[in-house]
Amino acid sequence: MDLPPSLRLPETLEIDAYAPAQIAERVERAGVAKARLPLLQTFTLGVLGGAFIALGALYFTLVLTGAGAGFGPARLLGGVAFSLGMVMVVVAGAELFTGNNLLVMAWVEGRISLRELLRNWAVVYVANFAGAFGLALFVWFADALAFGGGQMIETAAVIARAKVALEPVQAFFRGILCNVLVCMAVWLSFAAREVTGKILAVVFPISAFVALGFENSIANMYLVPVAMLYGVEGVDLAGFFGNLIPVTFGNMVGGGGLVALAYWLCYRFRAGEGSAFRKS
Repeated sequence: MDLPPSLRLPETLEIDAYAPAQIAERVERAGVAKARLPLLQTFTLGVLGGAFIALGALYFTLVLTGAGAGFGPARLLGGVAFSLGMVMVVVAGAELFTGNNLLVMAWVEGRISLRELLRNWAVVYVANFAGAFGLALFVWFADALAFGGGQMIETAAVIARAKVALEPVQAFFRGILCNVLVCMAVWLSFAAREVTGKILAVVFPISAFVALGFENSIANMYLVPVAMLYGVEGVDLAGFFGNLIPVTFGNMVGGGGLVALAYWLCYRFRAGEGSAFRKS
């Protein structure tokens, strides 16, 4: 039966997801735009990114508190809650160091310089720290972890102690595994044409890395400092940086190497043509 014109979909309307090769081009173009964003905008969006991830980590702490569903189901629920932060980054718009490791695609393609890449990473990393630590201060001033009779403080203490107790090699490899999933979440969100598709693309990889106990440098900029502010025993500045440094390098390897570089080789590499390996 013929539908009336008012009910027909436009012939140009595309409802399928972008194909992988199209995603690669979109990620690359986004990388160029991010690398050339003015400093003030980059920093402000970075502060928002750090705060958004910290809000997800705060929600994660709440969901884990008093969870009686069993270890696996509790971790899964906590991971879904944590996904709030990444959903806000992707949908509302923010800059995130871990996700911006995908800028490696634009660099190896020769569309941005090494200086532009490192500038973006440095500015966003510092801004993420400001946003995440700022949220930790807000939580402390509001005494938000006192919610539930102080149970959330105990949960925050357990989380932070586990992080600072990691050996550097463990932290590094957990950082790699984490950012493979984070960058895959960003990559998959570029496949979606609708907001709901972006949200679904983000939730599964992000909840997986959280449930599996992998390490995210930006989340740790909130989770460890908030425990320090509450005076949690065994969590100090040395432990914080002892975790943050190897996790950060692991995140860079996981996102920049195992996702961005791998997909560049799959979809953007053209033998014999120019790239950053010869230009930068």
